[in-house]
Amino acid sequence: MPKVYMVRHGRAAANFTSDLDPGLDDLGRDQAVQAASLLAVQAPLALLSSPLKRAQETAVPIAEQLKQAVTIDSRVAEVPSHGIALEDRGAWLQAVMQGQWSEQSEALQQWRDHMAQCLMACSTDTAIFSHFVAINAMVSYATQRDEVLVCRPDNGSITLFDVQPSGITLIDRGSEATTHIN
Repeated sequence: MPKVYMVRHGRAAANFTSDLDPGLDDLGRDQAVQAASLLAVQAPLALLSSPLKRAQETAVPIAEQLKQAVTIDSRVAEVPSHGIALEDRGAWLQAVMQGQWSEQSEALQQWRDHMAQCLMACSTDTAIFSHFVAINAMVSYATQRDEVLVCRPDNGSITLFDVQPSGITLIDRGSEATTHIN
């Protein structure tokens, strides 16, 4: 069974309500280097990233170590908030995270299902650079829980799954922290 290492991006230079696509701050870049050192021992790995800067920048150190390209895949992007004004995103996100998947919009449920399909399509060990809610979506999917918020992956943490076409199994939730979601 292929293993999927889902990496939460390093700390972002701005938060969810002040910048649509921030890169990493200095600590975030350090967290990316630390994640790369943990992933390097798992090579060979395919590398996938969310299209957002903070995820792509988190992937850079391992891509440089392995001397390979990162594939950008929108299925592992941040939770979609289309039509939500920047200043309203924080309150909207808090409401989503306090809810159940079965209560979410069809668009959010499809986003979660498409991400699960992405993981199940991995045919080799893969590192995926993604986001807080995305990792929660896959942990809840793998554990068949309806809650949106089921874990608190720290910046730079690595959540491990075994995947196969028939399903996803959670192996390790990775480091968790009380974190401000950026």
